Amino acid sequence: MDAPLLEGMIGGSPAMNDVYKLTRQVASSSATVLLLGETGTGKELVARAIHELSPRSTGPFIRVNCGALSESLLESELFGHVKGAFTSAHENRTGRFEAAHGGTIFLDEINSMSYTLQVKLLRVLQEQEFERVGDTKTIRVDCRIIAATNRDLLDEIDAGRFREDLYYRLNVVPVYLPPLRERAEDIGPLVKFFARKYAHANSRSVPRLPDDVIDMLQKYAWPGNVRELQNYVERAIVLCTGEILHLDLFPPHVRGLAPIRLSRSRSSSLQTLCSELVTLGLMNAGDDASDLHEKVVSLVEKELILQVLRTCQGVQTKAASRLGINRNTLHKKIDDYHLQSEAR
Repeated sequence: MDAPLLEGMIGGSPAMNDVYKLTRQVASSSATVLLLGETGTGKELVARAIHELSPRSTGPFIRVNCGALSESLLESELFGHVKGAFTSAHENRTGRFEAAHGGTIFLDEINSMSYTLQVKLLRVLQEQEFERVGDTKTIRVDCRIIAATNRDLLDEIDAGRFREDLYYRLNVVPVYLPPLRERAEDIGPLVKFFARKYAHANSRSVPRLPDDVIDMLQKYAWPGNVRELQNYVERAIVLCTGEILHLDLFPPHVRGLAPIRLSRSRSSSLQTLCSELVTLGLMNAGDDASDLHEKVVSLVEKELILQVLRTCQGVQTKAASRLGINRNTLHKKIDDYHLQSEAR
């Protein structure tokens, strides 16, 4: 089993070993890397690993979240500006590309970048040069670019939101980070790692992890991936008063129960919903309201699965991934709701 690359990169599943291997291979080169994966899968950790294992490790590692800033602010953040370039530009400012000279710049959520800035980024990739906002002086820079996205960039290209030429420039070496539900065997080591971390942080002894807790966590879909698991383990450690990390220290929905929601009076909501369903012809006036919850859940679930299957053109593996369930569960629900004609 390959050793993890950095603290926090835990797991020896085949999928993660592939990530470790590819990261080591690409780190020694100067190639641009595109990290692909859902939110919370550890893309920044891999970006840092590539930098620290590269010949540029003594240089700076600069991170920019492209989705956190408006177009004008992001342009100034990336390329810098000169005094007087705009109203609040009271002095010259060095941009992140200049700051990353001799090192690595990590562009997270690259899919959020505007079309205008994509053109400027393409120039940096091709020519290694740019101008600060409000300046005509060309600045040359030597830095490695690592980009990350949680979206399918080919879909973004089809939608007219991402430049195809920039995609091919960024996609020199793609590294796919699998979601946690695709590497359930890593959940045990991850839980133990986070339990030790937060027990020490809170000056507590490390609690014992029963097998039923690990089994339960392996059955949950983890839409927020490792970040979500980390948060819930921290919560469990904070709430734990004994020597064992029990099941009830985790949120209800993780345990397969209905999540707790703040809502208006249940009886009044039921009456209103019953009336609306009768009007729509989805239930009869004489039906028992006690069956309402199950009926509504089934209706919503069937429609959701139908829409996702159509979006994924009937590909069950892709649909299951988007729904956050495993393929066997989806296959059963397709049979239950008679959606075989929509699946392939």
